[in-house]
Amino acid sequence: MPARAVIFDAYGTLFDVYALASTAERFYPGAGTALAQLWRTKQIEYTQLRTMCCMYKPFWEVTQDALVFSCRKLGLALNIEAQNALMGEYARLPVFPECEQVLQQLRTMPLTLAILSNGTTPMLQSALEAAGLRSYFHHVLSADSVQKYKTAPEVYQMGPDVLGLAARDILFVSANGWDACGAGWFGYTTFWVNRQQAPAEELGVLPQGTGNSLQDVVNFLSSNL
Repeated sequence: MPARAVIFDAYGTLFDVYALASTAERFYPGAGTALAQLWRTKQIEYTQLRTMCCMYKPFWEVTQDALVFSCRKLGLALNIEAQNALMGEYARLPVFPECEQVLQQLRTMPLTLAILSNGTTPMLQSALEAAGLRSYFHHVLSADSVQKYKTAPEVYQMGPDVLGLAARDILFVSANGWDACGAGWFGYTTFWVNRQQAPAEELGVLPQGTGNSLQDVVNFLSSNL
C-alpha cells in the first residue's frame, strides 16, 4: 500500500551524532572518536533502561548522564567547559549531506512529513533551526510527551494519533536498526537507512525497505506511490 506520510527518526537518521567527535577531540586528543561512540551507546542504553523501569528523565538529562559516565569510563576529566561544549553540540548537529535535497524531493510528493524522536522539543527545534530544516516538516513529535522512550509502543502511537492515519499507511524511517524493528513490531511500514552496512537484527522482523542513504528512501517511495 502506498505511504501517505513519512516519519523520520532524528538522531543518527537526519543528524550525524558522531560528528561531535571533532569537538571531543579538541578536549581529549586521541579519544574523540571513542568518546563519541561510547556516549551514543550509553545514551540509547539509558533511554531503554529508564523506559523498562518506568524511571523517566528528559532526553537532555539522559544525554548528560551518558556523557558523564562515558568520560569516567574512558578516564577523561570532564570539566564544565568541556561538558557545556559537548552538550551544546546537540543544538547544532550537522545533518547528513543528502538530507536537505531528499526533503526537497519528498515535499513534491503527496506526503505528510514528520519527525518522531526521543529528543525533547527544544532540542529538536534548535537542531532543525540550525540546519535550516524546520520548514520541511509538518509535525515534530517528541517522546517527552508520553514520558517514555522508543521502543515503547506509546511513543510510536504518537504518529497515528497526530497524523490521523493507520500505522501501516506511514513509512517510518530510521538509521537505527533497533528502532526500525520496534516500529515494525508496532505496525509501521519501515525503511532502514543502513549506513554502516550492518547485519539485520535477529528479532524476527525486517524492514520493507533498506538502503545506504536517505536518497534510497525517495527511490523506495517513488516505486510505491
